[in-house]
Amino acid sequence: MIVVDSVSKTYSAKHGATKALDNISFNVKSGEVYGLIGLSGAGKSTALRTLNLLEVPTSGHIFLEGVDLVKKNAGELRLVRQKVGMIFQHFNLLANRTVADNVALPLEIAGWKKSDIEKRVLECLDLVGLREKKDAYPALLSGGQKQRVAIARSIANHPKVLLADEPTSALDPLTKGEILDCLIDLNKKLNLTIVIATHEMTVVKRLCHRVSLFKDGKIQETLEVKNGLISPETEYGKALVRDF
Repeated sequence: MIVVDSVSKTYSAKHGATKALDNISFNVKSGEVYGLIGLSGAGKSTALRTLNLLEVPTSGHIFLEGVDLVKKNAGELRLVRQKVGMIFQHFNLLANRTVADNVALPLEIAGWKKSDIEKRVLECLDLVGLREKKDAYPALLSGGQKQRVAIARSIANHPKVLLADEPTSALDPLTKGEILDCLIDLNKKLNLTIVIATHEMTVVKRLCHRVSLFKDGKIQETLEVKNGLISPETEYGKALVRDF
């Protein structure tokens, strides 16, 4: 489904270059929930954002279903990104649009017919349990409801992959559990491939099938999650799990 091949990302600045990713490689299977975990600044969010080229790699290749995204031009990349949904820590909803209109936005951009948009919006809101909020504005929603709207918007275009960048970090423990349940449900019902960047072990235990551990822009090791547990072999991995 996704192959990351020898990807590096370097940022240039007045005081010298900073290498955010250092020759990382991993692959994500279709229908898998894959975690990118590590402390703040480890490179996990940058790695996630390379998967749809929101961050363009300095070197290396990103393959989605065998297609090298790095070689796509801007127009081709816009079409590819319709297959990739994304959610963020702070929801990114438009305050002046209702819940339904927020979910409809990517469909409007993609040129869907109005009648098809209305049907699909309700389908997506049903999937996240928020049909009754379709006419509400974001200011009237709880944090968990806002994130569920963001999830509904991210799946509106029938994506094959959902990228999630710290999607539960801004939520209280109870609401966090509701969002994880929602993502688990979507993964099972839609066979939706999910890649999630997180520093929260609760997310790893409940959601992920495999994880890569990041430090200083490098992958230290990649592990299977078995019965909600991972068993790192590196000293960094052991310390990371202990500190989470």
